[in-house]
Amino acid sequence: MPNYMSQLKGDVSRWVENGLIDQPTGEALVADAEARSPRSFNFGSVLAIMAALLLCAAILLLVAANWEAIPRLVRVAGLFAMILGFHVGGVWLKQSGSDALAEGCWLIAAAAFGGSIALIGQMYHLSGDPSSALLTWCAGTALAAISLRSSPLTVAAISIAIAWMVTRSLDDWGAVPHSYLVLAAMLWLVSYWTQSRPARHLILLSLILYMCLNAVHVDVAALGVSLAIGASLLFLLSVRAPEAVERIAQIGGRLPVHCLFGFLAGLALLQIELVDEGGRLALAAIATFGGITAALILAGRESRMLRWVAYAGFGLELAFVYAETIGTMLGTAGLFLASGIVLGIIALFIIRMERRLGTTAIRGGQGA
Repeated sequence: MPNYMSQLKGDVSRWVENGLIDQPTGEALVADAEARSPRSFNFGSVLAIMAALLLCAAILLLVAANWEAIPRLVRVAGLFAMILGFHVGGVWLKQSGSDALAEGCWLIAAAAFGGSIALIGQMYHLSGDPSSALLTWCAGTALAAISLRSSPLTVAAISIAIAWMVTRSLDDWGAVPHSYLVLAAMLWLVSYWTQSRPARHLILLSLILYMCLNAVHVDVAALGVSLAIGASLLFLLSVRAPEAVERIAQIGGRLPVHCLFGFLAGLALLQIELVDEGGRLALAAIATFGGITAALILAGRESRMLRWVAYAGFGLELAFVYAETIGTMLGTAGLFLASGIVLGIIALFIIRMERRLGTTAIRGGQGA
């Protein structure tokens, strides 16, 4: 978003200089864009949140190290006081205009809540499993995110939910909790209230992880193909009706990037399953290259991030094909030669695509 704002300000200045719009209109356009653009974390905000997490870890380790020496009533009262104190302190800092420090305090409170679940369970010998504790921690963090309308807390709740999904999958090997879909949908709604675009990005990535875990447990090839097809259909929808899709997704027009990532993940699963079947593996590789090229042609001009995901996918796919075919037939000298050829092909592909997309953008601008 900062890159977008910088580009917009430059464009508006050029339009004003060329007489396309007057100065008040240009200032109004920039002001409206700044008002509607979500605030991103600056370097100070990132450092404040990292400091908060480190402080929380230090506090919890200090408490855990001296746990037996602290009276039971003091332990419980101290844990609740820590949670309440950091929540109240965060509210005070928020009202004072220190947003980054406020979010840091709330993250400390959320982490303290999770640590309290474990420590109290240990103290009173409560029965339960780690996944249940994670689910409780997720619910408490999500409730705090709703109450405080905090984007970082929403991201934290989703991260805990992902950890719960993975923990459940490892505890009961062969079963991925399908209830995660319900949990993800609820957290998606929470992200609307907290205006957390990063949370929605994280949920979309977690759904790809959910499909991959299911593929490992159930049927790698079938679910890999299903993921690739579903991602392709959603990609086409997001390209053909971007305004309607963005009204629902609200992720800054980045849905095609997630779709491409899901497509590549699905075909990667398929190719892992077909690694010993040369002909079918070749068809899967051709489908991967074709999908990457189609994504670049359909949406590459509008999204630099999509282009780099496509380039990375192209390079990894080419390296995989080389490793499974040509690489097994060459000696050391041939290995270096073929590696140079592969890198040259990747570079040539990127250069040609960038030139093509740049020419298309120029023609589009002239036509406009």
